[in-house]
Amino acid sequence: MVLEWLTVILICAFLEVITVNLVTIWFIASGIVALIASIFIDSLLIQVGIFVLLGVFLLITTRKPLQKMVNVHREHTNLDRIYGMKGVVTEEISKNKSGVVKVDGKFWTAISDEDIPVNSIVKVLEINSVKLKVKKVED
Repeated sequence: MVLEWLTVILICAFLEVITVNLVTIWFIASGIVALIASIFIDSLLIQVGIFVLLGVFLLITTRKPLQKMVNVHREHTNLDRIYGMKGVVTEEISKNKSGVVKVDGKFWTAISDEDIPVNSIVKVLEINSVKLKVKKVED
């Protein structure tokens, strides 16, 4: 069973190198533990249980803290500064139709989960491609 676990570990390592999403790295660690367990335990069910449970446990408990440590040097772009900014609707926005807003002196196509009339003040929630998702700011 040692060769099978080595194969699983190598496949997980290959997937991690390709995706770099910090998902399969935890299953590499649990695969190593399952490999060691396979030397002492003959039950495939116990080995797979160790692999799956430990991998999921490590993924849930350590992924977010590790991602924060890895992504410390995030490059900010000019777009980042418009998050949270307020703008004015220049073309009506409806639930099924995008409109236009003026934010930071520039015109943007905008979408919203609500109908927003012209001259309303809106706040930028997120950027989806070249569209802003906005929300009406109550007066």
